[in-house]
Amino acid sequence: MTPEKLPLPFDHKAAIEHLSKVDRRLARVIEKSTEFGLKIDSAQTPYESLLQAIVYQSIAGKAARVIFARVQALGTNGRSPTPEELLRVRKPKLRKIGLSFAKIAAVRDLAQKTIEGVVPTLKDAEKMSDQELVDRLISVRGIGAWTVEMFLIFRLGRPDVLPIHDYGVQKGFALTYRKKAIPKPRELAEFGERWRPWRTVASWYLWRAVEHAGKSARKITKPGPAKKRKKPSKRR
Repeated sequence: MTPEKLPLPFDHKAAIEHLSKVDRRLARVIEKSTEFGLKIDSAQTPYESLLQAIVYQSIAGKAARVIFARVQALGTNGRSPTPEELLRVRKPKLRKIGLSFAKIAAVRDLAQKTIEGVVPTLKDAEKMSDQELVDRLISVRGIGAWTVEMFLIFRLGRPDVLPIHDYGVQKGFALTYRKKAIPKPRELAEFGERWRPWRTVASWYLWRAVEHAGKSARKITKPGPAKKRKKPSKRR
């Protein structure tokens, strides 16, 4: 299932015009970047997208592709196994193809919740708000807000998603606004209010900012733990 470039469900040119007006620094990134574009996989259902996301978590791309190909081979229709097919596969076999015990529990929970209707069909997902989908899908074991945000952006093509926990977006922000350390999620969320209703497009250009920076992007550091304030000494 290779992602293909489909017509976007929103006007990206209007988004670029708006962002360039409200944010001069981001406008500079936009000027030197290629034209905005999202690769949306039209073949994947929400279940299939999330199944792939779980398999890919915390492992290198090449290894993830190999393991996911093995998972897909468990299906009988040339695609990923259906939820019913996946639940019929015994745990030792899932372990043998490379899934950890945690991921086995996650993919089985995903399959069960898809059967129960917690994970919506694509048709139903398209009718739901971003927050409704986040609330619904994070109930699946192994699925966090970041995974749902990537689903909203790269599968549904939603225009106003800001993945505040994404390290690439955080680093792009630090580079664009000349910060020595990446921002905390709350800081990024507050700053990003100016990008509404096109935060997806802003995020895409922050990813491009990291690409433009190249090796210099490594100089950005993560914020250290907050220092505890000393309690004032009591005077006698």
